[in-house]
Amino acid sequence: MNNQRILVINPGSTSTKIAIFSPDALAWQHSIPHGDEEIEHFRGRPMVARLGYRFRLIEEALLAAGQELTSFDAVAGRGGLLPPGPCGTYLVDEAMVAALHEARRGEHASNLGALLALRFAELAGVNAYVVDPVTCDEWQPQAHQTGSPIVQRAAIGHVLNSRAVARRYARELGCRYEELRLVVAHLGSGITVSAHRQGRIVDNNTNEDGPFGLDRTGSLPARELARLCFTGRYTARQIDRHIFGAGGMVSFLGTRDLREVERRIDAGDELAKRLYEAMAYRIGKEAGAMAAVLEGRVDALLITGGMAHSKRLISTLRPYVGWIAPLHLYPGEDEMLALAEGTFRVLRGEEEPRRITPDPEEIAAEPLLLGLE
Repeated sequence: MNNQRILVINPGSTSTKIAIFSPDALAWQHSIPHGDEEIEHFRGRPMVARLGYRFRLIEEALLAAGQELTSFDAVAGRGGLLPPGPCGTYLVDEAMVAALHEARRGEHASNLGALLALRFAELAGVNAYVVDPVTCDEWQPQAHQTGSPIVQRAAIGHVLNSRAVARRYARELGCRYEELRLVVAHLGSGITVSAHRQGRIVDNNTNEDGPFGLDRTGSLPARELARLCFTGRYTARQIDRHIFGAGGMVSFLGTRDLREVERRIDAGDELAKRLYEAMAYRIGKEAGAMAAVLEGRVDALLITGGMAHSKRLISTLRPYVGWIAPLHLYPGEDEMLALAEGTFRVLRGEEEPRRITPDPEEIAAEPLLLGLE
């Protein structure tokens, strides 16, 4: 068992991260950047058109590092925009491949994770898996319900990292994740604040609601947004892009870099200061909402993601959330390790791999679900 090796592949919009794990260690890791040249070359084409291109880049990186392509016991990929299902480790099978090629729930680089994993798994004669895809749905029924019979909330968020840090906290505490009631705030390019109870994410804000962030608008006044959509000033794609990828901080300040925002605040930029404080306010407000979902009984508030590195942001946020529960910081993300751990649980027989169950009546998700890094 200790000699087993897992190849992990995490494709994003601007990079593909790859790593090799043994059961007790990270053996090797590498990041392949993807710049404007790739974006321009594949512009207007479905995400799966990049599959062969990215496969070759990963293959070259592995061979250059002296890694034998047939030496893996399993391959794990990041889960993309799949049909909803419970959290867990999923076998990459024909149904999953078909769903990712159809991309009925949207196009995103994460859709390549399972497809790339399968290609390398076939070379090694082993299985490919994805762990806790972004569209995992274990919400309680009230979380889906809205006040409209024609619109329902759909589960999507940073499930993989949120559950990874929750499990990590449980290990540090010496108990099981399933025993805890947690609020987890993933603060990255996208923000997901989630309520965890009995080992399930029972509610969270999605890409379409909650706090605004570095490049997303978060919740917007519905009637005002509807009015703008029918003025003729904007196309559907422009509105979509504004909400997912060109809204939030970048729409006001022209930057997605939190450090640059903080530098501007130090230089006396009042707009940057107002936006920064409003973002912290909205994050705190969402954390309070998730505490309410847990009926006020919260064991801990965990803050993770890239923005958790900022002492200034945590200090600004603390007055809004300090009352909820003890606060614990996990800056960055544990996605690569979480993909490996989920796969090792299957190899050890501790977890039965799941399979997706496509819904033939599912309506394509619009707008595109962007910014899931």
